[in-house]
Amino acid sequence: MSVLYLMVPMALVLGIGAVIAFIWASKTGQYDDVDSPAHRMLHDDPPDPQATDTPGNKTNSRTP
Repeated sequence: MSVLYLMVPMALVLGIGAVIAFIWASKTGQYDDVDSPAHRMLHDDPPDPQATDTPGNKTNSRTP
């Protein structure tokens, strides 16, 4: 029974801490846009014009 005198206040402190952490996270915008990062990986990046390698360009080749 004496363990309840320790566990109940600890549970209250942890619960209040979790609520405070959730309020802080929602006020600072941690939960604003949760869908876009998951969909962003499905879109192709536009090709970089300097990175395109033509068949006659042997700048990155190991053979001379």
